[in-house]
Amino acid sequence: MTRNILRAAAIAPLVLLLTAAAGKAGATEIIPSVGLTRSVDTEETKSSVGLAIRGTAIPSLLDVELRGQYRKQDRFNGQLTEKMWPITASAWLKPLRVIYAGGGVGWYHTTLDYNAPSPFPDKTTQKFGVHAGGGVRVPIAPGLAFDMNGRYVWLQNQETAIVPREFNPDFWDMSLGLALHF
Repeated sequence: MTRNILRAAAIAPLVLLLTAAAGKAGATEIIPSVGLTRSVDTEETKSSVGLAIRGTAIPSLLDVELRGQYRKQDRFNGQLTEKMWPITASAWLKPLRVIYAGGGVGWYHTTLDYNAPSPFPDKTTQKFGVHAGGGVRVPIAPGLAFDMNGRYVWLQNQETAIVPREFNPDFWDMSLGLALHF
């Protein structure tokens, strides 16, 4: 618990600094999105929803983003449902106006729901993770663009009460959003 508090204390000033820089640059977007997510150790692709706020930190070079998301994945033939609410901060380099690539860090609030008739209680954890990815932003009208984003997320193995006692929670995420510029 203390380690999570220290991580949050280290990340919070960075997030505030990046948000302030984006606000000063004057180019901010809100991006609601829908997507597909797939864990590395499952064959099942599921839907996800998210909301991001992205701003320009350095014009024509660097954007910063805060993103919240919800994803849900069944594991172990339906014995376990993993529900995750990631909150991430990203830095995106923009070599061209429509293409971006980068990475970031995140806080991953995860609930493991042991499905009936399991005797095990649900378990909620918070973990720190990192991600890398990129995307394409396609303008469709003044102040409006499609944003297609893909990322890979690395997390520590997740322990469970059922055999095999742990699993790899890493996942791929692809989303399509509508960027609203203001």
